[in-house]
Amino acid sequence: MIDDELAFAGRDKAAVVGIGQTEFSRDSGRSVLSLASEASLKAIADAGLTVDDIDGIVRCEQDTVRPYSLAAALGAKNLAYWADTGPGGVAPCMMMGLAMGAVMTGQAKAVLAFRSLNGRSETRLGAGGDRMASQVVGGFGTYDEFYLPYGLQTAGQTFALMARRHMLEYGTTAEQLGAVAITCREHAQQTPHAQMRDRAMTMDDYLASRMISTPLRLYDYCLESDGACAVVITSAERAKDLKKPPVLIRAVAGGAPNDLRPGMMFPVVTREDITELGGRKAGEELWRRAGVGPKDMDIAQIYDCFTISVILQLEAYGFVGKGEGGPYAASGALKRGGELPINTGGGHLSEGYVHGMNHIVQAVRQLRGEADMQVDGAELCLCTGGPLPVGSSVVLRKAA
Repeated sequence: MIDDELAFAGRDKAAVVGIGQTEFSRDSGRSVLSLASEASLKAIADAGLTVDDIDGIVRCEQDTVRPYSLAAALGAKNLAYWADTGPGGVAPCMMMGLAMGAVMTGQAKAVLAFRSLNGRSETRLGAGGDRMASQVVGGFGTYDEFYLPYGLQTAGQTFALMARRHMLEYGTTAEQLGAVAITCREHAQQTPHAQMRDRAMTMDDYLASRMISTPLRLYDYCLESDGACAVVITSAERAKDLKKPPVLIRAVAGGAPNDLRPGMMFPVVTREDITELGGRKAGEELWRRAGVGPKDMDIAQIYDCFTISVILQLEAYGFVGKGEGGPYAASGALKRGGELPINTGGGHLSEGYVHGMNHIVQAVRQLRGEADMQVDGAELCLCTGGPLPVGSSVVLRKAA
């Protein structure tokens, strides 16, 4: 049994004090280091700090920009702590945990967390291609070589199998998946920087979009984006004296499913229940650490690499029961004015895909009261990370 005092030691002890982002586009024409530098400098300025104040940097393990390279580009001379975590979209929530730990233990005073990628013009994370050429047996932990020869080559195909199983088991419909896509698109219409701004979508539009990997259509897929996001984390005590209202890190937690298999993504198809996520364990631990529950959340930024991932996570984090995510999405509960407005900037489906980091930035905007589509009275927000192979999550809270 974990001692309660130890388990809750980090609650509200660290805060996000600065946020920054670049334009989200299909072709930035810039290096990922340039994008990371722009987002980072904006976050530092937003916090009312200087580059000299930054002494820690954390990143996603898949980011090609190294902490020391970013420090050099920024002119940061006091780098004393650096770390990375992942995999992929799991990273941003866990980066909040790394930064919180560094600040609480005195390893750093101000930590920069960033994600930068040219996800459309260069590395297209959802594409297939000749992945076997650079892999060895064991696939550097991915085990791709055991699945690629049989046609399982992309994330979209994996989530399509999960969606079909959910449909067969629980009666989930295409229209319920479409409700997730339409919700995110509606929210993007009120977000000036969203890539899908001024491109409204109806259910007829959704159903008419081409099938990519049955049962997932074009609009079930997230965007491929070039861009970067960054945040600055420091102690809650120090945050009181800085430029913007602090957003407290209430709690961070990760989790793995009971039936965890080795590998990155494709091995999910060998789980006994391929619709069960590590987010369930992450959520149970998160709510315990945070001292709040799903019904206390005013908003949520749910990792939406695909529409089905939102439905699965609504169930995993306890907002609804198993099999009830589809009807809940179709009820309008996820829209502005609904019970749980999600992805209030448009999410990965319609704002931009920066591997979950734009969800953290959007959460901070909401809790500061600075969002383009502001949810009145928002005080608590759940952010989730990529659903495979493990789950990650963070609760952020508006400071009193």
